[in-house]
Amino acid sequence: MKSKKETAASSRKSAKKPSSAATKVAKGRDTKKSRITVVIADDHSVVREGLVSLITRKADMTVVGEASNGREAVDLWKKHHPDITLLDLRMPELDGVGALKEIRGNDDKARIIVLTTFDGDEDIFRAIQAGAKGYLLKDVPRDALMDCIRRVHAGETCVPVHLAMKLAERVSGETLSEREIDVLKLMALGKSNKEIGSALFISEGTVKSHVKSIFAKLNVISRTEAVANATRRGLIQL
Repeated sequence: MKSKKETAASSRKSAKKPSSAATKVAKGRDTKKSRITVVIADDHSVVREGLVSLITRKADMTVVGEASNGREAVDLWKKHHPDITLLDLRMPELDGVGALKEIRGNDDKARIIVLTTFDGDEDIFRAIQAGAKGYLLKDVPRDALMDCIRRVHAGETCVPVHLAMKLAERVSGETLSEREIDVLKLMALGKSNKEIGSALFISEGTVKSHVKSIFAKLNVISRTEAVANATRRGLIQL
């Protein structure tokens, strides 16, 4: 039989040493707590489902919300304050840049990665200017996407070299004025110079001057080419 001293000592040892089950639970909590939380915003359900499946397979990441438009993305960000938000650029109700501005308006430290099919220099410029910390195209390799999430979470910026070059060209090149963009949008609708002048309350001669300036800045020689160039670069959306 054990003495009272031995029994007391044994009880103290048992109390100090947690059970293996308790240790596993504690470790599980720590792992869950340290995961990178992600909100996904894309108006295509197939894309969202694919991203959720990909991210949830990673031990260091978890998806806390899915949004089908920019307004939902902002609401989910306010609810969860995720570590990373993956944001499509073109979405209904509120586009990606609009959502970016609202989220960053709430917290300028919010880490947002734009994941889109659009690689126009103006698209990239507007997203980075609005506060995006990463810009990727949807055909990016899976490992590169996961790496980008981790890098942005760590405080880095993630823009692939070929997109960074487009951004540099946009920053260093001539930019269209707001009025020239307005003229371009109406040109895209097939409006004549006279009709554009009436819509913008300017003379036909002023419209011609704007069109000439647009051609020079975009390095094009026709209205059709100007519209195609502007659409490709993300200056206007059809």
